Amino acid sequence: MLLAIDVGNTNAVFAVHDGTKILGEFRCSTDHKRTADEYFVWLKKLMTHAGIEADINEVIISSTVPRVVFNLRVLADRYFNCRPLVVGKPEVDIGTPPRVDPATSIGPDRLVNTVAGFNRYGGNLIVVDFGTATTFDVVDFDGAYVGGVISPGVNVSLESFHHAAAALPHIDVSQPGRVVGTNTIACMQSGIFWGYIGLVEGICKRIQEERGQAMKIIGTGGLSTLFAQGTDVFDHLDAELTVHGLVLIASLNRKKSNG
Repeated sequence: MLLAIDVGNTNAVFAVHDGTKILGEFRCSTDHKRTADEYFVWLKKLMTHAGIEADINEVIISSTVPRVVFNLRVLADRYFNCRPLVVGKPEVDIGTPPRVDPATSIGPDRLVNTVAGFNRYGGNLIVVDFGTATTFDVVDFDGAYVGGVISPGVNVSLESFHHAAAALPHIDVSQPGRVVGTNTIACMQSGIFWGYIGLVEGICKRIQEERGQAMKIIGTGGLSTLFAQGTDVFDHLDAELTVHGLVLIASLNRKKSNG
């Protein structure tokens, strides 16, 4: 049984996969001070509550926060008696190597999304991930990651908005009824929602112009379904893209290890 762990800057997702399907997904806030024991007690309780009796013997980790990896390694070793795969490490095979500038550090989540996107939708993709950052990952025809774009995430922009202008309130992200707001909150919601729609449409258009061809565009991340309501730019929405990529990479390395 595989435990796939995807750690972002804000939240971490723990998914239990039985080789065929995801049995359960559990989230916690990302905190580098959380110990292996705390992870295990939290995860065990949630699995029991969900009725999952899983004998986990494999762990794979994708983390954009390097400081949490040590305690996750301890979790795998102490409680699941295995050495975890950590995406981004040289010994972890992702299939087709990325083609970027030498010595470039690529976020492991972006590599995972590339593997999953190519597997599910073929090559020549733009994967738009609405996370702490909004990222655009370009996947070539053969499945190689060949670069992308990083822009501030929606919630980061909202926090900056509030802190830079103390008179502006905290707001939720939602699709406004009209573009032109008639009060402060409506104006802010319109700016965030339609501003990010414009960002996504504009960057995807420019990527395709630069590459000289139409490309399939995949949306993922928690806010992808919300923003898809305001644009037809996405060919597919895939909330489980990152977990699917982790499962694929674990399988690839398992087969490699078994010869």
